[in-house]
Amino acid sequence: MARKQGSHSEITGPKVRQAALQLFARFGYAAVSMRQIAGEVGVQAGALYNYTADKQSLLFDLMREHMEALLAARKEAVIAGDALAQLEAFTRFHIAYHLERPELVFISYMELRNLEPENFAAIERLRKAYEDELETILQRGAHAGVFVLGDTKIATLALIAMLTGVSGWYRKDGRLPASEVADQYWDLVRKSVGVVG
Repeated sequence: MARKQGSHSEITGPKVRQAALQLFARFGYAAVSMRQIAGEVGVQAGALYNYTADKQSLLFDLMREHMEALLAARKEAVIAGDALAQLEAFTRFHIAYHLERPELVFISYMELRNLEPENFAAIERLRKAYEDELETILQRGAHAGVFVLGDTKIATLALIAMLTGVSGWYRKDGRLPASEVADQYWDLVRKSVGVVG
């Protein structure tokens, strides 16, 4: 049987990942079947295994690619100056990056529970690498007396949770532009680390 035009791996592989992403974000990983993913792509369910080992691999690959892209983009971003300037740059970077990827952000946080232990550990390593960057900034600021913090690890996790949460409610056609949202979040972050004025 002749192969359908456009069914080669360079086209179908990304379509499979995109369909999985949208379905996982809409219905949850546990509720989505490989048959549903295949239906979205327009291939037979058995054909999916040409592009992925199984549903768990799809979830893991989506999360891993998201975290690796986040770390790469973060590395490219300019975050210089003193601890306060670095914290502002980190805050604005995080918001801008996550606002553009609400589905990936959602599954990367909500579907961690569905990762098999080995996959979970791999994603946690990537998440920790990102969290460590923020904690280093907070530690610098605390040592310099710029930030008033108790436990920098708790502060790191709290700030990341707050900043990431913006992607759950922000809408491009909403009341405020992204730049204003970033300004207001930066004000919240600044105050939360003890900076006044």
